[in-house]
Amino acid sequence: MTGKELHRVTDAMVILSLSRSVIYEQLRCGRLRSVHVGRTRLIPASAITDYVALLEREAADSDDHQVAS
Repeated sequence: MTGKELHRVTDAMVILSLSRSVIYEQLRCGRLRSVHVGRTRLIPASAITDYVALLEREAADSDDHQVAS
């Protein structure tokens, strides 16, 4: 493995430039995945990558709908 594979919520906040409340809302609704190790919630690097890809797809879909209108 290269780099850090699991991130604390505070790390994910910095990586994604999102507030703590937005991170937890995205976790609650299932748009961002996490794992628990003991009582610690960790966000896999792959989950961050998947979340960014989701945002990009949504932005592209939104752009497609605006062009069609």
